[in-house]
Amino acid sequence: MKHKTCFILLIFSFIVTVFVSCGLPKETKKRLSEDRDISPALEYESRMDLEYAQEFAVDRYSGGHALITISDGSRFLVVPEGQGVPENLDEDIVVLKQPMDHIYMVASAVMDMFRVIDAMDAVRLSGTDVDGWYIEEAQQAMEDGRILYAGKYSMPDYERILLEGCRLAIENMMITHTPEVQEQLESFGIPVLIDRSSYELHPLGRMEWVKLYGVLMDKEDEAEAAFKSRTEALKDISHQENTGKTVAFFYLTANGSVNVRKSFDYVPKMIELAGGKYIFENLGDRDSRASTMNMQIEEFYAGAKDADYLIYNSTVDGEMASLDELLAKSDLLKDFKAVKDGHVWCTTSNFYQESMSLGRFIMDVHNMLTEGVTADTEYMYLLR
Repeated sequence: MKHKTCFILLIFSFIVTVFVSCGLPKETKKRLSEDRDISPALEYESRMDLEYAQEFAVDRYSGGHALITISDGSRFLVVPEGQGVPENLDEDIVVLKQPMDHIYMVASAVMDMFRVIDAMDAVRLSGTDVDGWYIEEAQQAMEDGRILYAGKYSMPDYERILLEGCRLAIENMMITHTPEVQEQLESFGIPVLIDRSSYELHPLGRMEWVKLYGVLMDKEDEAEAAFKSRTEALKDISHQENTGKTVAFFYLTANGSVNVRKSFDYVPKMIELAGGKYIFENLGDRDSRASTMNMQIEEFYAGAKDADYLIYNSTVDGEMASLDELLAKSDLLKDFKAVKDGHVWCTTSNFYQESMSLGRFIMDVHNMLTEGVTADTEYMYLLR
């Protein structure tokens, strides 16, 4: 009887463990702190109003100080030029003194935000080499020697970073795969800010991170104006009825499988905002942070062959020159409705680096859905 009871308890424990494990998201996001009493020398004033972004917050304090809080739990106090560092500041808060300069920019999507607020002069080091940039201003700055290559996220050139007097490293989420790099940079006294704009579920939330960098660079008015100008046009289409037309967004991998966006990713959301419908309704796990998944070409055929439009993602293997070039990758594509109707489009190579272009891309998709082959687009083009 004693052994039977132990066995039952063991099974029960196993079931509970499995149930709890399956119910937890793959990453537990830390809540944005609302701890406003960070120093007896600072008086809290207000929190920045954000329309879409949920991965960061900005709290304003007396003397022009601003506390940036990111959803990974990190906090940065931006100290205005001429102001001192408050006494008895919470120990976990990293101090960033303005004016900010000699930045090591690893998060390529952030460069476009610096570009639109006219703050690229603060960037001295890049994690992308000159031939990897599609932003013309960044490429030119590297050719002129105003921005130097300092190694990618996983293999930074520590010697150059130190010699150039780097004051801040802005990383993307890839740095979480090499935490030893972050630890090394911080051991040199270089703060590391991890850009989590890619974790925003709403595409305009990604763009709204420009306001964070506006605070950092003392260019809040420029950031507000940039965000507003790039979202204003979307108001005209937000009240229009959905077209009901379906769209597949994909690219073909080197091993012959198809990479698609999960249904809860920001790209399907952009298609929805544009007045369309993403062809895969319930693809992927909402709790997973991975935004894409691979499927076999036969599975893609079964799910997307009747899609009204195909958009080929050129990020990995470059732009397609023609429809024939795309069809050469897979004979099955010839039987797709969109191919037969001449509704196959390809994104431009600069689309992902120009992070402030998401509003324009939504307009591009809207124009594609409503105007067809004559659509006025900037970040995608028709494959003929």
